Amino acid sequence: MKSLKEFWSKLKGVRHIEIYIAMLLGIVVCVCYFAFFVDKEDVDINSPNTTQEYSSSEEYVDYLENKLSNVLSKISGVGEVSVLITLESGFSYEYATDTETTTGSNGNTSNLETTIIIDNEPIVVKEIYPVIKGVVIVAKGSEDFSIKMDILEAVTTILEIDESDITILS
Repeated sequence: MKSLKEFWSKLKGVRHIEIYIAMLLGIVVCVCYFAFFVDKEDVDINSPNTTQEYSSSEEYVDYLENKLSNVLSKISGVGEVSVLITLESGFSYEYATDTETTTGSNGNTSNLETTIIIDNEPIVVKEIYPVIKGVVIVAKGSEDFSIKMDILEAVTTILEIDESDITILS
């Protein structure tokens, strides 16, 4: 009991103890919240905010078609959905370059730009995703005009393309 009283008196002697206690309580609350209340299923590894590698433009199109089909089928009244997406071209890449400026004997300058290569591979600075050329959607519920408009609005929002590039059939 004596050691507890000594500990308590030492604890009272610490300057700004209330700040330390508040910080400790805050940390405990955060740990408890993330440990017990954040649902692991709410974190979608395929969300658009995550970077995902695709081995080909066909794989990218398959991913988009499946994702779009899943979203559209959840709209009330849509029913079964099939999606076909066409692309203008495949992936393109921006590579790291090095520019060397040389001045000739006559005073003219020229720039020589070379791609930086490490281990026989060019360094990719930016991967440019293919541009979507068009979308065809076949949905059972699209006979209803309001459902067709819901589908159109969803697709233009998700894929960020013009309405004229989308065809919806029933």
